[in-house]
Amino acid sequence: MPDTVYDTDAVFTIPNVLSFLRLIGVPFFLVLILTHHDVSAVVLLAAASATDWLDGQLARRLRQVSRLGQMLDPAADRLYIAATLVGLAVRGIIPVWLLVILLARDVMMVFLVPLLRTRGYTSLPVNFVGKAATFCLLYALPLVLLGAGPWFFSPVARVIGWAFALWGAFLYWWAGILYVEQTRLLLVSRPSLTTAHARSSSGERP
Repeated sequence: MPDTVYDTDAVFTIPNVLSFLRLIGVPFFLVLILTHHDVSAVVLLAAASATDWLDGQLARRLRQVSRLGQMLDPAADRLYIAATLVGLAVRGIIPVWLLVILLARDVMMVFLVPLLRTRGYTSLPVNFVGKAATFCLLYALPLVLLGAGPWFFSPVARVIGWAFALWGAFLYWWAGILYVEQTRLLLVSRPSLTTAHARSSSGERP
């Protein structure tokens, strides 16, 4: 697995600040859903999605791609998905089983982190399936939310939202399985940090 090339180790870059702002918006987003301010919640999510695109563009153009930024972006996406799921489940818009299925995948990803750290990694590069799954869920779940409303477009939003939500859930787990396989390959192809340090101390070549 190729190593990602980072331009900077700085924390307060423009892309990272935008990512921090996205993270700050998560609790406000959840409160809007729980208090039935559905349109405002969707607008906030759309603004967060816009900053997600913007910080990626700025990171590349300003040469400010950082390890922290690579961690913040998927973390923010997962938190928005989790907040949407919790809000919709509390309001009875989605069944609890969908909440459990999707959150269980994120719990599985958390358990991969200690294994990655033994090889000097804190996360894995986002794969195409993972990006597609996140895209589906971030746009499907708000449609499911609007589909539960009284508006004239609600029936159409509900059908489209549920179609993409189920497809997104499938892709979400597919991506998770790919990440598990990536982790397995990393574990068998690279020595642990402890082993590498021991070899270096004894003068052995890694």
